Amino acid sequence: MKIDGQLRTSIWYDRNKSCVSILDQTQLPFSIKYIDLTEVDHFITAIRTMQVRGAPLIGVTGAFGLAFALKENPSDMYIEEISFRIANARPTAVNLQWAVDEVLNAIKYVDTDSRFDIALRTAKKIRQDDIENCSLIGDYGLKIIQNLYDSISNKRTINILTHCNAGWLATIDWGTAIAPIYKAQEAGIPIHVWVDETRPRNQGTSLTAFELGQQGIAHTIIPDNTGGHLMQHGMVDLCIVGSDRTTTQGDVCNKIGTYLKALAAFDNNVPFYAALPCSTFDWSITDGIKEIPIEQRDAIEVTHMTGVNSDNIINTIRISPESSPVANYGFDVTPAKYITGIITEKGIFKANKDSLYQLKQQLGLS
Repeated sequence: MKIDGQLRTSIWYDRNKSCVSILDQTQLPFSIKYIDLTEVDHFITAIRTMQVRGAPLIGVTGAFGLAFALKENPSDMYIEEISFRIANARPTAVNLQWAVDEVLNAIKYVDTDSRFDIALRTAKKIRQDDIENCSLIGDYGLKIIQNLYDSISNKRTINILTHCNAGWLATIDWGTAIAPIYKAQEAGIPIHVWVDETRPRNQGTSLTAFELGQQGIAHTIIPDNTGGHLMQHGMVDLCIVGSDRTTTQGDVCNKIGTYLKALAAFDNNVPFYAALPCSTFDWSITDGIKEIPIEQRDAIEVTHMTGVNSDNIINTIRISPESSPVANYGFDVTPAKYITGIITEKGIFKANKDSLYQLKQQLGLS
């Protein structure tokens, strides 16, 4: 994808500087800033502070972080300690634990002198696989949009609502929920995107709107509570969201507020899809509401807002009474019964045990 007309990705290994470089997403959309990560604590901080965010990107960052930890100390005892720290930097997105396990499995029977090289190679492969998987997600999702467009007699613009940011900034390239939109643009289908602001961190306003604008895709930022109204008035044809963890029965855990959008879509007969790579499935759990750990984040995300003032200076201000308590749940779970389908790199599946068991068999995991 592009920034200012130049192709960019969210994270890459820079061989010349022997570091991993990331696009600092806490600075968007006001400033384009890149950061070099060279020590394991840099990677953990980047994940915790959301300089990188989005389940697939978090996983890739964790894989590179573990590789650089092995560069510092390849001993078994250190690996056990540091892999636990990385995997718990953010608890909800299962891709992080999955990526750490991929690296651990790759170095399991490798001598200590070779562990960094093998781990780095594995992290690079996870990164490249994510690009290819997201492109495939886009291809499968495009079929849904194409069929919808073909069914409309006047061939008008297709209106798609999305929540949070599940575009290329949340992955390496293409994205998950936004990948079908990019593919539709390439296919010449007229698209307009309703972009939820996604309080409290405003990933829709600051990230999704930013990348859609850079790609020249028509979009409108809306307050989080507007989606239901739009659906009631026939102004939404399709909802597509991402996921941070998905269960064996098709429950989808995504950014807080996703569940309410799914309820509105269900009530108004609007198709509601989740788009995600297979690494986002947690095959060990069934009931998302009972079993998925929901991250509770710092109150300052709710009590304060950051923006650019009239002097074009980035500033953070408090918007709440200083003494008021805050609850800041980062995610919610949408039960499978509200989900029309799950778009993966292996195809589109129904959100139920039988359909997802077929996916599990396809992955060789049953």
